[in-house]
Amino acid sequence: MPVPQEWRGTSMQVCGLWPFSIGSGTPMVGVPFGRHLLTGSTVCFDPISWFKRAHLIANPSAFFMGLPGLGKSSAVRHLIMGLAAVGVHSMVLGDLKPDYVDLVRVLGGQVIEVGRGRGRINPLDSGAWPASAGDLPRKLRKELREDAHGRRLTMLSSLVHLARNAPPTDREEAILDRALLVLGKRLERTPVIGDVLDVVRQAPDNVREVAIDRGSLDRYRDITEGLEATLAGMLSGRFGDVFSGQTTTPMDLDRPVVFDVSSINENDKALEAAVLMCCWSYGFGQINAANALADAGLVARRHYLVVMDEIWRALRAGHGMVDRFDAITRLNRATGTGQVMITHTMKDLESLASEEDRAKARGFIERAGAVVCGGLPGTEMTALTKAVTLSRVEQDMLTGWQDPPTWDSTTGEEGDPPGLGKFLIKVGGRPGIPVKVTLTPSELDVNDTNKRWQA
Repeated sequence: MPVPQEWRGTSMQVCGLWPFSIGSGTPMVGVPFGRHLLTGSTVCFDPISWFKRAHLIANPSAFFMGLPGLGKSSAVRHLIMGLAAVGVHSMVLGDLKPDYVDLVRVLGGQVIEVGRGRGRINPLDSGAWPASAGDLPRKLRKELREDAHGRRLTMLSSLVHLARNAPPTDREEAILDRALLVLGKRLERTPVIGDVLDVVRQAPDNVREVAIDRGSLDRYRDITEGLEATLAGMLSGRFGDVFSGQTTTPMDLDRPVVFDVSSINENDKALEAAVLMCCWSYGFGQINAANALADAGLVARRHYLVVMDEIWRALRAGHGMVDRFDAITRLNRATGTGQVMITHTMKDLESLASEEDRAKARGFIERAGAVVCGGLPGTEMTALTKAVTLSRVEQDMLTGWQDPPTWDSTTGEEGDPPGLGKFLIKVGGRPGIPVKVTLTPSELDVNDTNKRWQA
């Protein structure tokens, strides 16, 4: 049956129309996301508002999934623009196409280019806190120092993993850990990978202690030869100059930001995954620093929305990358940060090397406050229903949205896909909310992701 046009007003405005006015069952807290596909009512949604104000989800995060070309990136850009209106800065930590550069520029944000010959990012960058460290309480200073050390060790181990396509040994991780501690005492500035390499080559006693060289310097050289070669290769080998020095353009926490990594060739998978991991680590490190400064009363407190697109590219880089990704991203609720992860299908996660990694990757979906699904093929439903409860009607809806568009036999032009802009918002085992995302005219100019195909 046709759905009549719906109008919304306050109880004072529409009280004379009773009993023809009814309450809506869709959430009215957050960014106006679109129209309910069945009732036509307005649906508001964003992970921060649903967590902080409406208490509808237990975790301020959303996991977006859907086939390419159906509007995932446009929907996320819509959230970014809506949250910007209420003072939430968004961080797009690794834009591969790029999909978000134009929007961030329109919002007055910062575009940071990272790539060979474009700009460097220091994997050991600890964020903005060292400049204000002297003003922080001693306990908070210690917590931040230990957090920065942990992030540096995780990133170094991840880069070694990606450079070799094999994880570092326990002994090598202990050597890296001790080398970073040495640098923390030696340097006033942020260390770089070259500094770590110098410490490994200098063989100080406390590093030799964890290398277990039995008092033999020759034995130490044999133990660290492989690690030394890997660190040297990071500075000029397959990663080029991307990690060879200090971060070229430091992040500004007072406005939206996007890391434009679109110059990296998609076939250079190791560098692509390494840069994504660095951007994610750097972004979360900066947020931790901002929260510490706010706790000390030095700056105003802000909430951030972190967008992590194409996560499958980093996760597929090798066995164990899921653990490193999890270590970087797990604490979003404790840090007052909303989080959006984006991928195409469950196959992106199910194609990981081991069952252990696949189970952990499914955990990203299971822990998300909300799962937002676009059109998906029927073959996805078996894997998806392991992580998200979907009724048969909901499954049929998602598979119907992935059908191909129709052709106009008169003009020869292709119409819009049936699932364009349509999403199902799932929270736990509750019935999903089917919604058609509505873009305003001011958004259309920054939602063209096919510019290179235009004359």
